Amino acid sequence: MDLQSNVENVNDSQNSTAATDKSTKIRFEYEDDEYIEDETLEEAPTECSNLEEDSVMCMPDDSKTDGDKTSADYYFDSYSHFGIHEEMLKDVVRTKTYQSVIYKNPFLFKDKVVLDVGAGTGILSLFCAKAGAKHVYAVECSSMADMAEEIVKLNKFSNVITVLKGKIEEIELPVAQVDIIISEWMGYFLVYENMLNTVLYARDKWLVKDGLVLPDIASLHLTAIEDADYKEDKIEFWNNVYGFDMSCIRKQAIAEPLVDTVEQNQIVTNCQLLKTMDISKMAPGDASFTAPFKLVAERDDYIHALVAYFDVSFTKCHKLMGFSTGPKSRATHWKQTVLYLEDVLTICQGEAVVGTLTVAPNKKNPRDVDIMLKYSLNGRHCQASRTQYYRMR
Repeated sequence: MDLQSNVENVNDSQNSTAATDKSTKIRFEYEDDEYIEDETLEEAPTECSNLEEDSVMCMPDDSKTDGDKTSADYYFDSYSHFGIHEEMLKDVVRTKTYQSVIYKNPFLFKDKVVLDVGAGTGILSLFCAKAGAKHVYAVECSSMADMAEEIVKLNKFSNVITVLKGKIEEIELPVAQVDIIISEWMGYFLVYENMLNTVLYARDKWLVKDGLVLPDIASLHLTAIEDADYKEDKIEFWNNVYGFDMSCIRKQAIAEPLVDTVEQNQIVTNCQLLKTMDISKMAPGDASFTAPFKLVAERDDYIHALVAYFDVSFTKCHKLMGFSTGPKSRATHWKQTVLYLEDVLTICQGEAVVGTLTVAPNKKNPRDVDIMLKYSLNGRHCQASRTQYYRMR
C-alpha cells in the first residue's frame, strides 16, 4: 500500500506549528493492521530483515569506574546489547519503511556516497549498498560497531561499506563530503535522547549542497485520552499504600511521562499538529519550542492525560513515504508518550482544552527532555487551569 496523499501536504505543514491533523494527514504504508509485503530491488521479500540498525554512538572507556561514567556513557553502553537492536529490527513499521524507501527509490542511491549516522548493526547501510550506493560510511559509537563490521563481511559488502567506530562529533571521514545522510535518530516523544543534534552536526559538516537527509520531515502531534483505570493504578496508588501515605512518590510518578500503547477508543479529542521539523534545513536549537494547542472534545467524556506521538516522512522519494507512531496507526516500538494530568477534566462534546507545550533538552543531561504543559478548560461542568512539569529520563 503506497501513500495516498502527496508531498504538498507535508510541505504545507512546515508553515504551521499548530494546525489540526485533518489538514496534514498522511496515509502511511502501515496505517492499519493489514500486512503489506515490501519490494526488494527485484521482488518483495516475505519476511522483515533479521539484521538491525539504529542509532548511536560510543562505548565508554573500560578504564572508567561506574562513578566516572557520564550519562552519555550509559546511553551509548545501552546500545551495545543485541536486545535493543532486536526490538528495533522486529519493528516492521520502522524497518520495512526504511527498506521500502531505499529499495523503491534506487535512483536516489545509485553511485552515491552515503553516511549512516548511528548505524547499529548496519541494516540501513546494507539496504543502501544493495540499492547501488557507491560507498557507505556506517558510524556507530557503541561496541555494536564490531558486530556491524562482521555483519558487513558476512554479507560480502566490505568493498562498499566502511564501519567507523566513534562519535560523529569526533571521527574523521575518509571523504570530504557525502551525498546522502540516512539515520533512524528518533527517540520516544521524537526528541528523547537528543540524537537529532548529531544528525544536524553531520549534515553541516559533510553533506554536499542539495544533498539528501533521510528522513527529511518529522512532526510531533498531541491528543487527549480517557484513562481512569490506569491512572488510578499507576499514579493514585501512591496516595494510600496499605494504609500509609506515600504521596511523595506520586509526585515523581506523575512528573515522568509514560511510554505505552494507547487504544483508539480512549481518544476523546481531535489530534493536533504541534511542531514540524525539516531536518534538511532546521538549526539545532529548533528542537526546543513552545507550541499552542486546542483540543476539541468529540464526545462527552473525562480527560486524564494528554498523549504525544510523531510522524516521519521521506519527501524526496518518487512517491511520498513515511510512517506514524500515532494511536490510530499500526503499533511501533516507540508506542506513544502519555502525560498524566493532575486534574480529571469533565468535558462535553465541542468544548476545548487549550494551552501550550514547551519542549527543551534538560540542561544537566541534554539527552533527557524537559516538558512544560500549560492547560485550561472552561466548560459547563468543569473549570480548570494548571501548569505541570515533566521530565523524560
